[in-house]
Amino acid sequence: MPKTITPKAATPKTSADRTYDAIVIGGGHNGLVNGAYLAKAGLRTLILERRNIVGGAALTEELRPGFWFTSFSYALSLLRPDIIQDLDLVKHGFMPLLMPSTFAPMENGDYLLMGQDRGENIQEIARHSKHDADAFDAFEHDILKVLRIIKPLLDQVPPDIFSNDPEELIALASLGKRFRDLEPKVLHDAVRLLTGSAADFLDDYFESDILKGWLASASIIGTKVGPYSQGSGLVLLYHMLGEHDGVFGTWAFHKKGNGGFTQVLARAAQAFGAEILLEAPVANVITKNGRAVGVALADGSEYHADVVVSAIDPRRTFLELVDPVELPTDLVDAIRRFRFQGTSSKVNFALDGLPKYPALGDRGDQYRGFTNIGPTMEYIEHAFDDAKYGWYSKRPYLDCAIQSTIDPDMAPPGKHVMSCFVQYTPYKLRESDWDTERENMADNVQAVLESHFPGFGDLVLQREIRTPLDIERIVGLSEGNIFAGEFLAPQMFFFRPAPGWSQYRTPIDGYYQCGSGTHPGGCVMGAPGKLAAGQILKDRSKVKG
Repeated sequence: MPKTITPKAATPKTSADRTYDAIVIGGGHNGLVNGAYLAKAGLRTLILERRNIVGGAALTEELRPGFWFTSFSYALSLLRPDIIQDLDLVKHGFMPLLMPSTFAPMENGDYLLMGQDRGENIQEIARHSKHDADAFDAFEHDILKVLRIIKPLLDQVPPDIFSNDPEELIALASLGKRFRDLEPKVLHDAVRLLTGSAADFLDDYFESDILKGWLASASIIGTKVGPYSQGSGLVLLYHMLGEHDGVFGTWAFHKKGNGGFTQVLARAAQAFGAEILLEAPVANVITKNGRAVGVALADGSEYHADVVVSAIDPRRTFLELVDPVELPTDLVDAIRRFRFQGTSSKVNFALDGLPKYPALGDRGDQYRGFTNIGPTMEYIEHAFDDAKYGWYSKRPYLDCAIQSTIDPDMAPPGKHVMSCFVQYTPYKLRESDWDTERENMADNVQAVLESHFPGFGDLVLQREIRTPLDIERIVGLSEGNIFAGEFLAPQMFFFRPAPGWSQYRTPIDGYYQCGSGTHPGGCVMGAPGKLAAGQILKDRSKVKG
C-alpha cells in the first residue's frame, strides 16, 4: 500500500511556527484538494485531520493480513478531470482502473450483464425485451442531452440569486439563457429528472424489470428516497454525470482503493508545500471582531491564519466549530433544517474465493465491475418501505464490488475482498439502536447474497460492518449521510448548504466552507475543494488590489 502520511512531531514551540496563510479543517478528499490548490498558489497551508490517517470516508485499511478493505467510499467517477491535471496527480501515483461491467443477478436465476461492447449490450437487453433493446438508443440519446447541459454546473460557482452585484446578475442571466435556449423536450426532460421520480422517467422507455431495476438503482444511492419518490430523478441524473475517460456513466476503481487515491492527493498537497498534521481534532475556530483568525485544537494548542476553511459537513461547520450567535439567525435556522438522514451502510467481506452464480458456472469475469442486487424497481421500493417506517431493509438493495478482481493487490492470491454498499439503513431506528442491530443488519445482507450465490457463507473469512452511526462516529459525517447532506432539490446548487451561502464563504470574514455539503455535493469529486479555493484566492486578490 502507499506509504501513509505520518503525524508531525510535537506542537511547534513558537508562535511564528504556528502561523499560516491558510488552515484547512479536515483531511478528506475535498480538504486535501483545497489545501493543495491553496499551497500551489503560494499560501503557507496547514491541513488538520483528527484521525491518524488522511482520507475521511475515502480510505483503505488492512483489517486482516493481506486483505485491504475500502470501509466506506469505494469507487471513482465524478472526480473532476481538471483536478488531475492541475495537481499533477499522475506524477504522484494516480491510477484509476476501469470497472468494465455491471452484473445484475435476478431472483429467478437469470441475470443482466452489461459491459463495454455496445452491440453485446443491446443483445443482452434483447434477451429480456426486444422492445427495450430498440428503445435503448432513444433513452441514451435523450438523457445524454440533459447530461451535457447539467455537466458544466459541476465546475462553476452557483450565482447568488439574492445579490444585486452586476457580476452575479450576469452569471444568473447566462444560466437562464442556457436553459432558455434548450429544445423544449430537452428542457422538459431536465425538469422531470431534477424534480420528478426515476421510475416515471424510465417507464417511458422500458418494460423489462431487470433493466429498469439496474438503471433505477442509481436513483436512490445515499438518499432517503425510493425509485418512485419525487426527487429520485435528481439522484439518478447526478450519478449518471460520472465519467471515466470522458464516457458518461462509467466508473473506476483507484489502485489500492479510494484510500490509495487520497494518499495521492496528500502527496500532491505536500509537494506544493502544504503541511498535514494528523491526530489534530479541531475544537473551534478562533474569531476576533467578526473575523476568523485561527483554530484551537482539542488539546488546547492554537494555530493562526487569516483564512480558515472547513472541509467538514454544514452542521459541524456552522453549529459546532463556531458559536451560532456569530451567525445570522436565518442561516442558523436553515442549517438546523438541513436534512442529513443517513440511510446507507457498508458490509465488506474477506472471501476464501469467488462466489458462484449457478447460471454462469465457473465464470468470474462478471465480477470485474459492480454486482447490482436490485432486480426490479419494486424490489428497491419494498426495501425503501422498511426505511420509511424507521427500520432497515429486510431484503436490502446491494451494490457490490469484488475489488480484488480488478486490483489483485487487494487480497492474497486466490482470495478476494468484496465491498457491499447497503440501502436502506436509516440512522434513526424506530425501536432499537445500531449498536444492538448491526449484526442483524449484516445477517440480512449476507442472506441476500446467499440467496443469489449459494454457498456464499462458506467463503466468508471476515466481515466488516459500517452502519450510519459508525460513519458518524468514525468519519464525522452527521447522521452518517455519505454526501454530507441529502441530494434533494431544496438542498442543491443555489441552496447548498443554505440560501445565500452557496459560494463557499460564510458570514465570518476569512472563514470558508469546502465540504461535500457545498455545491456540487458528495461522491469523490473534489469540486467543492477546488471551487472554494478559487473563491479564497479571488477574495485575497481583491484585498491586495
